[in-house]
Amino acid sequence: MPTAQKLIGVMDTLYIPLYARIYVSKHFPSFFYDTKALSLESSIPNSMIQKQSNEYVCMASACRQYVLDHKIRHFLSSFPNGNVVFLGAGLETAYCRLSNTTASFYQVDLPEVIQIRQDLLGCGINEHLIAEDMFTLQWTQSIQREQPTLLVLSGVLQYFQEDKIVSFIRQLKISFPKGELIFDATNHQGLVYANRYVKKTGNTDALMYFSLDDPQSFCKKCSVRLVNVSGFYTEALKLGNQLKLSTRLLMYFADRWKRTLVVHIQLNG
Repeated sequence: MPTAQKLIGVMDTLYIPLYARIYVSKHFPSFFYDTKALSLESSIPNSMIQKQSNEYVCMASACRQYVLDHKIRHFLSSFPNGNVVFLGAGLETAYCRLSNTTASFYQVDLPEVIQIRQDLLGCGINEHLIAEDMFTLQWTQSIQREQPTLLVLSGVLQYFQEDKIVSFIRQLKISFPKGELIFDATNHQGLVYANRYVKKTGNTDALMYFSLDDPQSFCKKCSVRLVNVSGFYTEALKLGNQLKLSTRLLMYFADRWKRTLVVHIQLNG
């Protein structure tokens, strides 16, 4: 298996969620199990990620994917031949977890990341790799935009300023007449915690800027319709005493205080 090169800045963070999925797959396989992520364990280049991670941080990342996976499956149950587009795809392994052969999957990320992704993960039969900056929107030309399309942003928007995000979503609204968008976010208090963790991993070049305290107001800025907002931890909390007490408390209050969110919006309609 090829060894992934060390990246710096925002791109280096693609290994943090990968490590989290490996950790949770090992410790809580009945809740979340990612075979492909486990196969990539030897490719994580930054030992600081393992040293500075804890149970809650790993659960937060895996729970985010658990919720997003559920929403993707729901979309595909309605549109089995639709498009699923992962923006800022990194080393996300949802394509492997979903095991879907009818939809078209697109992985969009910077050329350096797509090269690493191709080396480590290859490319599935109904999967397409697009080496583009997502904000240029050139990648939209490679997709059948008249098809129902679910755009997925996982751990991405936090790294950009709100004005840029609002402009981007408005452009997606024009490009995808049958489009939906799901993304994760944190409120301003959660953003402080997240930045503290990223600094602990030794990556001071990947601080986060975007937080979301009022999803409805944000959607109005973007001229889109809010479908729903979900917390991360409803299902994970059912693990009960399998989790540390400190983890359960952090998870409970993160949902209660809306520090961790998955936002689902309809681009048109």
